[in-house]
Amino acid sequence: MKKISTTALSKILDLDTRDVFDKMAGQKLMYRKDDHWHLTKKGQEFGGETVFNKKYGEFIVWPENFDPFNLKEDNRQELVGATAIGARFDLSPQRINLILTEIGWTEKAIKGWAVTSLGRSVGGVQVEHPSGGSYVKWPSTIVNNSTLNRSLHHKESYDEQEDKQGTETTLQSNSDNYRDKFPGKIWTKDGHKVKSRGEAIIDNALYDYGLAHAYERRLPIEEEVRSDFYIPSANGDKAVYIEYWGVEDEPKYEERKTVKTEIYTKYDFNLIELDNKHIENLDDHLPRMLLRVGVRVE
Repeated sequence: MKKISTTALSKILDLDTRDVFDKMAGQKLMYRKDDHWHLTKKGQEFGGETVFNKKYGEFIVWPENFDPFNLKEDNRQELVGATAIGARFDLSPQRINLILTEIGWTEKAIKGWAVTSLGRSVGGVQVEHPSGGSYVKWPSTIVNNSTLNRSLHHKESYDEQEDKQGTETTLQSNSDNYRDKFPGKIWTKDGHKVKSRGEAIIDNALYDYGLAHAYERRLPIEEEVRSDFYIPSANGDKAVYIEYWGVEDEPKYEERKTVKTEIYTKYDFNLIELDNKHIENLDDHLPRMLLRVGVRVE
């Protein structure tokens, strides 16, 4: 749900801005200190969030349908952190934090974790710790989120694969029958079965670089979109997606390309784009492209 400033909310409510701020303070949703408004825990539970804008600095936003004059307990949501989410899935909070970063909901902050715009869209709230660090809390219903559950399923499959094969660099996903519907025809060094010579060259290069990767991995969003190649996040960095645009002068393919690149931009995913001019000398191009998104290869 879209979130707006307290001033913008007062316009929707057709009320004086000062009255709305006073009501928020009276309801203990936020408080004034050092000439700044600060969000309370109660305010967070009703959907309030502190955001930062280069032009306006730090301010508080609320769901656009929020009415502080008519608080309903039904609208109050319990917020949980990585520890509670991990307990639900029998995973450590460290593992949960890495998965949340992998799917683009959080990113590494100077000290702790910061929520991304994609994370905010599913209810993530950034919380400042008294020590100066930051972490993110989520509505308790986040454990039912299909994107999170799908990513947890992928992660478990990868762990099992690595347990069986040691230093295996390929990641497999058995979450659906996509490959049965659209089978590949060319085997790669690590056992992937890809659809074109160009994809085989890319897959083999990733294998030779020692990078764990998946082929045709679904993006961690509600839209049904798959990346050609996926490199999972490491050490809190963002995951990396690779698209190989191997078809030229085909209008329908160009339309699909435009749609996909807009989705990558919308969700601020790390995207590497390759085309036919890169393939013949891939080792001259791909390592530099990977380095730009924080992945170093020898």
